[in-house]
Amino acid sequence: MNVIDLAQPSTPPATVNTQGLADFLRKFFGPLFLVIVSVVALFFLFTREITRFMQFIILAIAIGVIFYVPNIIEVTAKAIASALGITGG
Repeated sequence: MNVIDLAQPSTPPATVNTQGLADFLRKFFGPLFLVIVSVVALFFLFTREITRFMQFIILAIAIGVIFYVPNIIEVTAKAIASALGITGG
């Protein structure tokens, strides 16, 4: 190899692979999400606000499902569309 061969740019990848980034973000923010949910839930329990506690838990579960199951939105949208008889191309 000479200097001219090293100076030539390499070909860029055909597609961008973001799976590694998504996994990193999920591993980083997952425990942080659980800690925040736990602290807020304990606050609602200690202040005896059971209604707000239940609302918060339901919302936290919904956000957690969307966060930990990344393709749930796509699968749900396809299921709704097929149930309505909409065909996509």
